[in-house]
Amino acid sequence: MNSNLNKLTKAEEEIMQHIWELDRCTVSDIIERMGMKEKIPHSTISSIVRILEKKGYLDHKAYGRTYEYFPIITKETYSKKTIRSIVSNYFQGSMNELVSFLVKEKDIDIQELSELIEEHKKGKDHA
Repeated sequence: MNSNLNKLTKAEEEIMQHIWELDRCTVSDIIERMGMKEKIPHSTISSIVRILEKKGYLDHKAYGRTYEYFPIITKETYSKKTIRSIVSNYFQGSMNELVSFLVKEKDIDIQELSELIEEHKKGKDHA
């Protein structure tokens, strides 16, 4: 995983969510998918997309004057980086601290967590 990835702003992350869903798309495709009541100008979305490309999240293929963008960082890779950053910044680098916090906040069902752990163990036994 590329640990040198720059952190995304809220607007950049929102655009990336749409790009991950679309996989290959133009700026117009992104705008259409966002379905904004108050349309964000094409130039604004285009600027954000170019920033994402500079940050190493996207690449493009040109068809004349039309650019088709596609992710080069997967959503899974970004999710892992984000979770690791949260754990490092808020839970002393401990995943156990994060899980403990989620259990205390009742954001995790202990029974479901136990079942996930058992499934994971069985999967490792067969690997």
